[in-house]
Amino acid sequence: MAISILSDKKLRFFFLAWWLVWVLIQYSALMQMRIDNRHAIADSVIGVSLLALSSMVLNNNLRYYLPRHKYGHLFSLSAIITIIWWIIFQGVLFLFFSKGDPYLDFVRSTSAIRFGAAFLLLSSMSMFSTLWYSHLDQRETNERRSESEKLIREAELNNLRQQLQPHFLFNSLNSISSLIISDPEKARDMIFQLSDFLRGTLKKETQQWISLKEEFEYLRLYLEIEKVRFGNRLQTELIYPDDILNFKIPVLLLQPVVENAIKFGLYDTTGIVPISIEAISDDKYLKVIVKNPFDPETSVPLKGTGFGLDSVKRRLFLLFARADLVETGIDGQIFITKIKIPQPQ
Repeated sequence: MAISILSDKKLRFFFLAWWLVWVLIQYSALMQMRIDNRHAIADSVIGVSLLALSSMVLNNNLRYYLPRHKYGHLFSLSAIITIIWWIIFQGVLFLFFSKGDPYLDFVRSTSAIRFGAAFLLLSSMSMFSTLWYSHLDQRETNERRSESEKLIREAELNNLRQQLQPHFLFNSLNSISSLIISDPEKARDMIFQLSDFLRGTLKKETQQWISLKEEFEYLRLYLEIEKVRFGNRLQTELIYPDDILNFKIPVLLLQPVVENAIKFGLYDTTGIVPISIEAISDDKYLKVIVKNPFDPETSVPLKGTGFGLDSVKRRLFLLFARADLVETGIDGQIFITKIKIPQPQ
């Protein structure tokens, strides 16, 4: 059910002022036709009051039902209400004035003009009411659609995060399993680190945005776990100026990017693998650049960016409706991922 037009304070004032002005117009017209003051006041007040009441009835009808074929229905409804108004108006006049009053003959002689003016007024009111309620319905429909799309986006974002965690968890558990016999102390440390990592993940699940400082703290914990897996082969460097640590970033965005760099860097090469993560301010964006070496003879980096980067692209698209926020490229034997994150106002 749509909100009534008269629930709006400004429209309620306009409605009242409109009909008061119309009383004055009708009163002035009757006085110019040499109708005495008593009859002119009664004619204007009764006729316009009944018209105002008729317009409210018309408005209330359209509040509950907006016809598909609007114009024919509106004109028919306006005509019916105008006929009812005319019958009631004449009936009220007969109650106020005696049967032989010459004024009643004047009313009958001007019936066509009165009926036409009333029909035009009520038709205009019906058109205005239809536009008002159609606008409200459209706005409510858009709000519901927007809310539905928001819920779908949030569900998909949550699903993307949930898909990443089992992958990382299984890899970590396999590493812990292999360390239990060969290096129990290191396996225990990795269990503690994994516990802290997962606890932090659960806390962040309800957040959409966090500061870059928080994201880096989470990323460092993730890298410590990965360094247990890969030992001294994995060398990482975080580069950033202190003045951007309060910049905002979607929660848990960098882990799949760095995981992608580790996958391409350590799985396809031998020896020490340096991975750099650099964050800079670029106009109204936070820009993060991740670089990792790769073997140019392997085809893995050339075939695509993998699920990790695809998930990042999808998340940023869902948040900003933009597909240009993630770029990948190759510079010699270095694979480069660039991410631009618009800063919320």
